Amino acid sequence: MRGSCLCGGVVFEAALPLRSVIACHCTQCRKTSGHFWAASSVPLAQFALIEEKGLKWFQSSPQARRGFCDTCGSSLFWQPEGEDRISFAAGALDGPTGLAIASHWHAQDAGDYYDLPEGLSPQAQA
Repeated sequence: MRGSCLCGGVVFEAALPLRSVIACHCTQCRKTSGHFWAASSVPLAQFALIEEKGLKWFQSSPQARRGFCDTCGSSLFWQPEGEDRISFAAGALDGPTGLAIASHWHAQDAGDYYDLPEGLSPQAQA
């Protein structure tokens, strides 16, 4: 499945199967994305950068780095240190994805301007 930033300066492909979408409500994700971060993920062996002229990385915490397009500002990637996996913005994928949000992380940090789904399990709030 192909995805890209808004201007096309970063294009990637992720081979199926894709992980279900996780919605992360932590402060970092909300500040990076402007809302909550909705991402799918694949092992690096299933991921390829097709165009990376606009790609920039920054170390957002000791545990992970984030990738974005330095031309259009699209927030695209989250990559944990020491893991062979990459998460990517579900909204950056082209066309129908067939994906759905499977869980909500850090729900206790959610913004006060939106409502969370009713009945989140303790695992979904982790």
